[in-house]
Amino acid sequence: MSTPAPSHTVGETGTPLIEQTIGDNLDATAARFPDREAVVDVQAGTRWTYAELVSDVDRLARALLAHGVSQGDRVGIWSPNRAEWTLVQYATAKVGAILVNVNPAYRTHEVAYVVNQAGISMMLVAESFKTSDYPAMLAEVRDECPDLTSVVVFGQRSWSELMTRSSEVGADRLAQVQGGLRPEDPINIQYTSGTTGFPKGATLSHRNILNNGWFVGEGCGYTEEDRICIPVPFYHCFGMVMGNLAATTHGACTVIPAPGFDPALTLEAVQQEQCTSLYGVPTMFIAMWSLPEFASYDISHLRTGIMAGSPCPAEMMRKVLDAGITDMAICYGMTETSPVSTQTAPGDPFEAKVGTVGRVGPHLEVKVVDPATGETLPRGEAGEFCTRGYSVMLGYWEEPEKTAEVLVDGWMHTGDIAVMDEEGFVSITGRIKDMVIRGGENIYPREIEEFLYTHPDVLDAQVIGVPDEKYGEELCAWLQLREGAEPLDADAVRAFCAGRLAHYKIPRYVVLVEEFPMTVTGKVRKSRCAPRPSSGSASTTPDDPATAGYWTTEERKASASAPVRTSSSAGASGASTSSSTPETSTV
Repeated sequence: MSTPAPSHTVGETGTPLIEQTIGDNLDATAARFPDREAVVDVQAGTRWTYAELVSDVDRLARALLAHGVSQGDRVGIWSPNRAEWTLVQYATAKVGAILVNVNPAYRTHEVAYVVNQAGISMMLVAESFKTSDYPAMLAEVRDECPDLTSVVVFGQRSWSELMTRSSEVGADRLAQVQGGLRPEDPINIQYTSGTTGFPKGATLSHRNILNNGWFVGEGCGYTEEDRICIPVPFYHCFGMVMGNLAATTHGACTVIPAPGFDPALTLEAVQQEQCTSLYGVPTMFIAMWSLPEFASYDISHLRTGIMAGSPCPAEMMRKVLDAGITDMAICYGMTETSPVSTQTAPGDPFEAKVGTVGRVGPHLEVKVVDPATGETLPRGEAGEFCTRGYSVMLGYWEEPEKTAEVLVDGWMHTGDIAVMDEEGFVSITGRIKDMVIRGGENIYPREIEEFLYTHPDVLDAQVIGVPDEKYGEELCAWLQLREGAEPLDADAVRAFCAGRLAHYKIPRYVVLVEEFPMTVTGKVRKSRCAPRPSSGSASTTPDDPATAGYWTTEERKASASAPVRTSSSAGASGASTSSSTPETSTV
């Protein structure tokens, strides 16, 4: 019997890396396709050709220079998706400023931390979005942020005044500054969600993100004929790199359907703009395909797209294929790797698109190692996924100790549990910190979630570990049911699992929810599915998970805006402490 090959693969190198800065690459694309549309903001009615985009980017870049922004200065952007976001992305790149993406969902405490940790001197912000008044929040913390010297608000006088300053700096000066930049210079800081304490600022270079956008676009087969609908947020790598940079490296057009995700507005944009590509996390696709009027939208121009952020349910992929989107790609990565490390190809079988995250990307190496020893494991064995190559971040901004914890000899240790098969396809089975240990058995929630998706009444499933006096941890399944489905109790779920899952993998508790608490990027916030902190007086009634340490309807509404519709439990765990599962930065 032959020995399995090591879980280590190297991407192809036939296509060379782009050794340009982002600004130079945009200029080259505009020179090739000056009259093709580059950006469409549907709700704002904005349309820019590549010639117009570069003209406005250069105008903003000259204005930034006039304002005193220099290479290496940190400039923050705090806004949902809009056309001006794109201008800021490319203008800061042209002057060598480091763009700091600020999560639009942040509140005062969080934004003050980011402004101070990154040393942001200038913030460009939206007026408002949903319940967020960005200028007001910044005004509230301004005294706490000594480095912050200016705030510019899109659509207000400060924005128009900034743009008029472009006349103070000539094109020659901008060309001189742009020409002095190098591909390896830092150009972007994106804050990842920390497992403890505050988030960390992954620092990325032109070379990191420009090439990642290029190769993602190559994997989707993009040309100047493509129109990419991007409902995922620009503040995240999914929108900024896999969206904007994938488009501009190929002369394609980015279509912004709305400031935030709206399933109907997204489909309207796909139809109106005849988009050929659609992005989203699985929950976004589920939301769009679940609209009662879904069949009325003409999405016949779609041929490709990217689904990432969390596993794609097989049923959802079948619906995507049935809609004629034959080349939907699955991508995997994390902010620290620019982000994509693996991607499925158009010719990959259906099983690879629902059971794996594809194979290693060009000019990258990936391996699966034993988390305890660091040794590369044989194929077929689960371990920690690591990646090395052009995409790996420069480090966490001003946090060398935390950088050293995850970067070893150029390898980024992701904290994700993966398995590599004989063909090099990688399956992500969970997070090392998400793993549930029940009575000494290691359980990966992803496996159970995938099984629960096969229940005809289950729309979405999330499985977590909860404290248990006897076994250490027990499993709790949070389920979102299909419209019109009868409520499921724990006994019914256990009966469905019996004989098809090992007994220790069968959830002991079931909680039914109308929706899951989500991050801005559309991923389920598992930490909000955890048991509530004990008040010291909660009972442990066997059939009432709310009194056994779980969030009540009112508590969940207040904490996560995701109401519990009904709940049931089989047995009491006596769970009484919070078990927090970290939100990760995985694409």
